[in-house]
Amino acid sequence: MERTPIPVLTVQTAPYEDQRPTGGGGLRRPTGLFESQRNYLPNFVQSLLSSYYFSVLRISVQPTHVCISLCQSVSSILGLYHFYPVHICPYMCVYIFIFKNLIGRLVIGQNGILSTPAVSCIIRKIKAAGGIILTASHSPGGPGGEFGVKFEVANGGPAPDIVSEKIYQISKTLEEYAICPDLRVDLSRLGRQEFDLENKFKPFRVEIVDSVEIYLNLLRSIFDFNAIRNLLTGPNQIKIRIDAMNGVMGPYVRKILCDELGAPANSAINCIPLEDFGGQPPDPNLTYATALLEAMKGGEYGFGAAFDADGDRYMILGQNGFFVNASDSLAVIAANLSCIPYFCQMGVRGFGRSMPTSTALDKVAKVMKVPVYETPAGWRYFSNLMDSGRCSLCGEESFGTGSDHLREKDGLWAVLVWLSILAARKQSVEEIVRDHWAKFGRHYYCRFDYEALEPRTAYFIMRDLEALITDKSFSNQQFAVGNNIYRVEKTDSFEYIDPVDGTVTKRQGLRIIFSDASRLIFRMSASSHVRATLRIYAESYEKDPSQHNKEPQAVLSPLIAIALKISQIHERTGRKGPTVIT
Repeated sequence: MERTPIPVLTVQTAPYEDQRPTGGGGLRRPTGLFESQRNYLPNFVQSLLSSYYFSVLRISVQPTHVCISLCQSVSSILGLYHFYPVHICPYMCVYIFIFKNLIGRLVIGQNGILSTPAVSCIIRKIKAAGGIILTASHSPGGPGGEFGVKFEVANGGPAPDIVSEKIYQISKTLEEYAICPDLRVDLSRLGRQEFDLENKFKPFRVEIVDSVEIYLNLLRSIFDFNAIRNLLTGPNQIKIRIDAMNGVMGPYVRKILCDELGAPANSAINCIPLEDFGGQPPDPNLTYATALLEAMKGGEYGFGAAFDADGDRYMILGQNGFFVNASDSLAVIAANLSCIPYFCQMGVRGFGRSMPTSTALDKVAKVMKVPVYETPAGWRYFSNLMDSGRCSLCGEESFGTGSDHLREKDGLWAVLVWLSILAARKQSVEEIVRDHWAKFGRHYYCRFDYEALEPRTAYFIMRDLEALITDKSFSNQQFAVGNNIYRVEKTDSFEYIDPVDGTVTKRQGLRIIFSDASRLIFRMSASSHVRATLRIYAESYEKDPSQHNKEPQAVLSPLIAIALKISQIHERTGRKGPTVIT
């Protein structure tokens, strides 16, 4: 007896004016807004798909179920939706949808878990046309936190700006979306499930796959697992401490670092994914990864790492809590790529870093005689460089690092790189970093975040600051702070011209470069809509090894004093200091 097809509904809706993606096809808002505004999430997802596929395919989501409707044949689409064991919820885990040729195929990670790097991996492996990720990323999650949507394109990387603009234009005129409310999938059972839908795709195939295995197989092809395993289990083994921060990385840490590479099970903490990440922002830095920091300060562990909620950001700590800032981590990795079989085979063609990231990477590139591409903040700017074969390794100061094995930043990959370096060099984290400083010099660096500012206030601060520093009278100006004198050598509003396609991206941050190569950078973060974040970055280079043991904030305090004076940020916001210092 033939089964009755599952009905596909078309739901009338009204457009929203505030769904402009902030970068990479992404939209991040308070969770309460998604829950309280009728059809807010389905509208955006429909706008996203309509913009990219010109209404060929529609997928929509409601808080209690996932609904899929295919209008006609498409090449393929990969989409990810957060799932919680009892109900669909926009806080932590992940669905994958794949639609290919004339047969609809839905591939879901078992129990809904997938990290962002794993998403990029799968998109590239199955040659999907794109993917949707619902994630709070490194922001607080749960009902009182934030929720976001990210779009990945066919190369497995974030959507370019032209796609984001298409999404926004359609979102302002959207009138309907398609939904299939009766589709039910058993996420716990590995294997294929089939459904008949009211469209051309019969049967509609759903495949539940191991969430970690595909990604693990990729890592096996990159690293020498035997060398890492010996580091963790051999006669000279080191003890490690890994904090998954109650995001999706728990299953990856347990299966890869513990089961596959031999680290004791108690090496991994906070590995149970929670919808609100345990009530803490899953942001791997010294402000929020305090449990890991305190454990490392005790001296028992030789290596520590933390991941954000979707697994694309990381932090490295050495014994006694020795902190490796993200810019230094990127530079150390670059200088030690010969420890990784993948790069020995593929070679190193170039490096990329975001403009606010310290210039430590540039020093390594100069010695290795490879180019460095300085891009705006946002991983999407690295994709063209990697696709064109220009860039092998790239990173950002916001604890994101990756290579051309994927088109996303990859936290666990970075941790395995560090473990590979430790295994090859037989030194501690601190010894490796200090040797790096001795060879290349130390880049003292910090970032001050002023979060939750009123957007108009932040806008006017940046507007007035740009007018000040780009005025001719500011050139060659000198600032005396204590015994330090800084002479302005160059100022600008950063502009990026993509070397691949010539795309021009303007107004990506304000730069002040001093004659001693010190830098001050001011940038508005585009990660949120309701409130604004203004970031101040300070960098100072020191070649003399005898001066490498100072506290970064002490070294950088004269630069910070200049930044506060010319921006008047405390006076204009009523703040007494930054929200977060990294």
